[in-house]
Amino acid sequence: MNTSAGRSQTAPRAVLFDRDGTIVVDVPYNGDPELVRPMPGARAVLDGLRSRGIPVGVVTNQSGIARGFVTREQVDAVNARVEELLGPFDVWEVCPHGVADGCACRKPGPGMVLSASARLGVDPSDVAVVGDIGADMGAAAAAGARGVLVPTDITLEEEILSAPVVARDLAHAVESLWGTQ
Repeated sequence: MNTSAGRSQTAPRAVLFDRDGTIVVDVPYNGDPELVRPMPGARAVLDGLRSRGIPVGVVTNQSGIARGFVTREQVDAVNARVEELLGPFDVWEVCPHGVADGCACRKPGPGMVLSASARLGVDPSDVAVVGDIGADMGAAAAAGARGVLVPTDITLEEEILSAPVVARDLAHAVESLWGTQ
């Protein structure tokens, strides 16, 4: 068993991923499915989890909907393209709200992680959230899930320093969940 923060941890029963900057290259407010590009190694990591019988899902803030930059239909088309390139996800949670909307779903709030966990029939404490920014780690912590940060060029230094686990890439992130770093 891998221990972190003084508590024993078992392997997660589900893994939730942030979309932009984590499993696909971040294209701000992307409404064009043709612009979707997987992050290096994403398909192999996801297929590896699927082959183990581990449910995978996506939890993604899409404030561009609230801001009028993209429509929900465009976001859904981009998400469909993500699935074409990376395979099927067991659950999708999309927050269409803006920062000022005060919703319960927007990361770093726990709403999407809690909803995805419930839909998968898994306790949030048995879920891992993999993302590229502090809001992803905040959502994991607020829901009682485990967080793994995979920094990108936009990840702030303070987000890296405060993350519970930092991984160099998606493969390392998943390996860290099973204690095989």
